[in-house]
Amino acid sequence: MSTTQLILFSAIVVVGGFIQGSTGMGFALMVAPVISLFNPELLPVCVLILMLPLSMYVAHREHRAVDRPGSAWITAGRLLGTFGGLAVLAWLSPRSLAIFVGLSTIAAVAATWFMPAFTPGRGALATAGLITGVTETATGIGGPPLALVYQHQPVAVMRSTLAVCFLVGQVMSLIFLFAAGQVRQPQLLAAAQLLPALGVGALLSHYVHHRINERFMRSFVQLFAVASGVVLLVKAL
Repeated sequence: MSTTQLILFSAIVVVGGFIQGSTGMGFALMVAPVISLFNPELLPVCVLILMLPLSMYVAHREHRAVDRPGSAWITAGRLLGTFGGLAVLAWLSPRSLAIFVGLSTIAAVAATWFMPAFTPGRGALATAGLITGVTETATGIGGPPLALVYQHQPVAVMRSTLAVCFLVGQVMSLIFLFAAGQVRQPQLLAAAQLLPALGVGALLSHYVHHRINERFMRSFVQLFAVASGVVLLVKAL
């Protein structure tokens, strides 16, 4: 990683760490495309490693608000979805899958505009986890289903619960990548170099996260999901 890349990546990591620390999502969506343009060999390991301390920080900061039963159902679904994602990769081409997931995500956001507020049950949580496991394993983007299913819950509940679910998923993904021999020294070195920038972003989020209300969060969730769908479509087309 060159000095220019380090400066650029550090800047986007500060912004991504601030946004995810404040809202509970958005880091990978911001950071991964920039890294993929200039040094794609660092993906996905570098981003996954950086997200570990960020997820731990958010989960610890608001641990009293974590929906523990909900995160358990999501994790169970996500574990099955991880294997489902591998099967889907063998069945569909990456391009076809990205188009399908991108369009489905945007359609899901549109559907929520006409739905009344709801509290997710076990089935909805497990299904969100399953979909997340499939899409994250196959495309690298898995946050929108979890964010959409929690969009009507208190901000602290959504932020902390997503952090716990992300943390479990990141550990699972890194274990699979390590077993497959995909974790390499340059990726580890890059993550270590970007950790200070991550710390700055997380620290800045500490001063604003409590100011975010439910109305703003729901709008952000929907924007985040649409942006995820658009990113997938652009990459596919």
